Amino acid sequence: MSQFENLNTPDEDVPEVDATPWISRRALLRAGGILAGVGALGYAAFVLTKRQVAEGVRALVNIPSPSDPAPAIPAAATPSVAGIPPAVTPVDTFFRIDTSMSPPVVDVATWKMSIHGRVDNPLTLTYDDLLGMPSIERYVTLSCVSNDIGGDLIGTQKFQGVRLTDLLDKVGVHSDASLILGESVDNFTAGFPTDFLKQSPDAMVAYAMNGAALPTDHGFPARLVVPGLYGYVSATKWLSGIKLTTLNDDPPYWVTKGWLADGAIQAASRIDVPRQGTTVKAGTVGIGGRAWTELGGVKSVDIKIGDGQWQPATLAAPIAANTWRLWSYAWAAEAGDHTITVRMTNDNGTVQTDVQHGVYPGAASGLHAISVKVA
Repeated sequence: MSQFENLNTPDEDVPEVDATPWISRRALLRAGGILAGVGALGYAAFVLTKRQVAEGVRALVNIPSPSDPAPAIPAAATPSVAGIPPAVTPVDTFFRIDTSMSPPVVDVATWKMSIHGRVDNPLTLTYDDLLGMPSIERYVTLSCVSNDIGGDLIGTQKFQGVRLTDLLDKVGVHSDASLILGESVDNFTAGFPTDFLKQSPDAMVAYAMNGAALPTDHGFPARLVVPGLYGYVSATKWLSGIKLTTLNDDPPYWVTKGWLADGAIQAASRIDVPRQGTTVKAGTVGIGGRAWTELGGVKSVDIKIGDGQWQPATLAAPIAANTWRLWSYAWAAEAGDHTITVRMTNDNGTVQTDVQHGVYPGAASGLHAISVKVA
């Protein structure tokens, strides 16, 4: 019998404790005892066992129904193009960027999150506190600033959590607190301007992805999700605190490494199918991909074959206000070697730039192009 199965069986050594709606107190007590006991093992075995126990406890969490659920995704959000990835990224393929070799494993039984710094009433929350608050559920596209042109360090998922502004209202933020600094249990920090919340009201302390507790690799028990910002300034995982401060007093981790403090997501687009270097048959070929921008939304997408004129692609139904938009194009492909290029225009009428530069120190720019052979 596994340790996880043991967590669900009676144990005479553990007294009965009232259960909460979110997770059995018995399970938390058992988990705490097991986590303490594995300390005598070798380091590798200790890390593996601790992670296994934490995953078992995570699986026991019952996520409450959201107070403000996300609208259903339209069936037409993913165009009918063979091979195009779905509009919502599966949890097991959602990208990860970490600053340590081994993601932290948090004991949710003792985990707490503080909101402190330049505030009137500092606040400390337990996991039960967080799950007991009114929550929102939103589809959000998250992107890494290191995502190159056409790259896959980006994904869209359904997140649930407590609206960040609701939490900040409880503590009374000082007028001179210009930076919201997320603090991780492993001492990583990421920070963004306090004023950005005016543009991004759905920013949240998230505890669920796709209706289940956050996976350990994605920040269990809680992380920050801020639509419109790259993760390096906003997406603090394994959250231990939120500090209201200033950039001068508390420069975030990546800013100290020379990355720009302004982490607004730039307009970008990508061709998903056909793939780079593939051979397709002459005739009608489905081209498909996705486009995204900071918060304004995608107004249109255009495709160019070789040195031809830009042609409008067909936009799929929108997923939500804070997500990418998928698109498709029916190409009358003729034999030969061809280059396909994509660009997008945002809701404000600004066309994606074709000026190319790399990801450092703030985000890559340029148009995604692929080469294909038509036989």
